Amino acid sequence: MLDVTRLRVLVAVARHGSVTAAAQALHYAQPSVSHHLARLEAETGSRLVQRAGRGIRLTEAGRMLADRAEEILGRLAAAEDELAEHTGLRAGRVRLAAFPSALGTFVPAAAAGFVAAYPSIDLRFSEAEPPAAVRALRSGEVEVALLFVHPSGPQPDLAGVRHEVLLEEPMHLVTPLGWTGDRLADHRDRPWIGGCERCRDELLRACAAEGFTPDIRFTTDDYVAVQRLVAAGLGVTTLPGLALAAHRDDRARTVPLAGPGRQVLAAVHGEPPDPPATAALLAHLRAAAATPSPG
Repeated sequence: MLDVTRLRVLVAVARHGSVTAAAQALHYAQPSVSHHLARLEAETGSRLVQRAGRGIRLTEAGRMLADRAEEILGRLAAAEDELAEHTGLRAGRVRLAAFPSALGTFVPAAAAGFVAAYPSIDLRFSEAEPPAAVRALRSGEVEVALLFVHPSGPQPDLAGVRHEVLLEEPMHLVTPLGWTGDRLADHRDRPWIGGCERCRDELLRACAAEGFTPDIRFTTDDYVAVQRLVAAGLGVTTLPGLALAAHRDDRARTVPLAGPGRQVLAAVHGEPPDPPATAALLAHLRAAAATPSPG
């Protein structure tokens, strides 16, 4: 019988890349993490980790078990939530992971409505970009994750994850006030500012479709900083509607771009029906997302 605590340790090592980081994430002592790994190897009869320079890395067997362990832990969390149904919405906990511009726009309204309706439910949320949010969902660290996808780009691995589209937000070209041109190609010879890794990939695809490769001079995940850089005349960028709804710098010029924008998804893990607290939070997210004010 595999020990759940040791599986949780293995997942933490896989996610954070070292015993030290896993210990910090789990609030364990480093020797305790090493002990759990050693015991798990003894229980399975397989070598799960190996030395890699000054750190460690998972073996093929370790990676396979870590992937399965994430699913197992997610199922256990779902079982706990289902048991909580016996208390209805009078007690319990629900956790949300969301990307920054969602947290800066419709999530606060959804959270406020939820808390007002169910004051005894412990609602918590944290910031996470979509890949990390999906991992947290599968491992049972959160019950709901807000994600974004670009329909024209590579689609994320959502195997085992149920999701629905909450809204579609347009993409905008953002330039300094004095710069003219409403198409990406109009700025092919100017410097560019890139966002998060997935947003930069989408920018590169969009520019390639117009026949050029942007000269990305600056990169930052902070949509406020991006607009400040543009306003200072340091380059051009693209931003989704929610980022502009969360913060708009009047010293920058914005133009909606033709074509598909990006979709915002609400995702849960496990088979339906959802626990009452999760279903209630999803309902409030739907209502809040139905009346956003994207730029």
